[in-house]
Amino acid sequence: MEQQVQQGQEWLETLLELMGFPTSVSPELLERVPAETDSCWLAIETTNLTEQQTQLLIGDKGENIDAIQYLANTLLNLSPESEFQGSVTIEIDGYRVQRYQELVTLAEQAVQQVRNTGQEVELTQLSSAERRQIHSLLQNSEDIQTESRGQEPDRRLVVRLRE
Repeated sequence: MEQQVQQGQEWLETLLELMGFPTSVSPELLERVPAETDSCWLAIETTNLTEQQTQLLIGDKGENIDAIQYLANTLLNLSPESEFQGSVTIEIDGYRVQRYQELVTLAEQAVQQVRNTGQEVELTQLSSAERRQIHSLLQNSEDIQTESRGQEPDRRLVVRLRE
């Protein structure tokens, strides 16, 4: 995993340099979000970035940072040997931690609504990673289950009472 983290850091720093962003990347090997225990975090330093540059890297609803993270994980996992595979989470300006808290709140609200009404709740406009996080958050619930329905880009997460 250490070699992959170093490769991820070097790749991300090169990408940011090519994009014209004067910044660096620091690896964080600690658990920042409970649902991502097997992931290493690569934090983009924002000290030398303007607020506009930071927002551009995050993108609308996190689309840009999600795309960069997807590319990083795809490139870092080209090796067929499983000991060289893993995942990296790319963080900037606390975006991932803040978004995780928003997802926790969204999941809690959906669960409460399902319990109160008995009706399933569809959560739309979530990325595949966000759907996976909510699945993980609710997987140990005794009375609630989740599933994904539909095809991208209209895939959605359904929260309902366990059968």
